[in-house]
Amino acid sequence: QVQLVESGGGSVQAGGSLRLSCAASGYTVSSLSMGWFRQAPGKEREGVATIGRLGRTLYAESVKGRFTISKDNAKNTLYLQLGSLKPEDTAMYYCAAEPGWEYSLQPARYDYWGQGTQVTVSS
Repeated sequence: QVQLVESGGGSVQAGGSLRLSCAASGYTVSSLSMGWFRQAPGKEREGVATIGRLGRTLYAESVKGRFTISKDNAKNTLYLQLGSLKPEDTAMYYCAAEPGWEYSLQPARYDYWGQGTQVTVSS
């Protein structure tokens, strides 16, 4: 069983930055494929960024060049650095994990989810 706890959300102005953290327990992050997803009110959950067990990354087109996903094996934590934020980035951000080799931006691929952290970007 994997437990995931997100933190780091908040309210920022457009152009600002935030760093989200996802602390994992039950498994080491080095043995997980992990990702960040977001869901805005009235919209479906969408993949933002994912990182595989070997550290390969994949980003949604809408965040390429602005967001960076990374993980710290020593701290057993996943991160998402958000930069050049736009109002359309406003959403609840979720961390997810899958104890396998395949990493994907598809939410259905992931078995374990955190409770989410809210990011609000004002213009």
